[in-house]
Amino acid sequence: MPRLTEPKMPETVIVSARPSDPDAAILIRRHLDQMAAQSPEESCHALDGSGLEGPDVQFFLLRRDGLAIGMGALKRLADNTRELKSMHTLSEARGSGAGRAILEYLLKLARQESASGIYLETGSTPEFLPARKLYESYGFSECPPFGDYSEDPWSVFMHLDLQAAP
Repeated sequence: MPRLTEPKMPETVIVSARPSDPDAAILIRRHLDQMAAQSPEESCHALDGSGLEGPDVQFFLLRRDGLAIGMGALKRLADNTRELKSMHTLSEARGSGAGRAILEYLLKLARQESASGIYLETGSTPEFLPARKLYESYGFSECPPFGDYSEDPWSVFMHLDLQAAP
């Protein structure tokens, strides 16, 4: 009798990376292009590669079968909180769980570093609704602008209290 084999599951890993790495640079460029297409320039707060290279930023790639399909970063803020930056999944990989995997990884990392909370800024238009719903599903709630941000009709600001969240 022939032996049935399990289908091979794609190998997914999240690794620390430099934004100047070629795979990272491609993802960052696609992210910046998408943000520029969806928001006016003055309301586009995505960091470019040099902004993601800062000593206060930890940058990660999600690779599936070796291919970089997603990215995310944590930026340290002055008050023992973090800002979630540059969350992006290639359009071809959306709906695959890549964004959720990166978010869970970054939340775990922030907790391991004893951060008290995480903030983020995302878009207010319908294109950003899936991202906002993902963040809400992890306990993020809308908050006033934080850090150097100011009120902007194109932005939604969110916060997760890591000391209160399960």
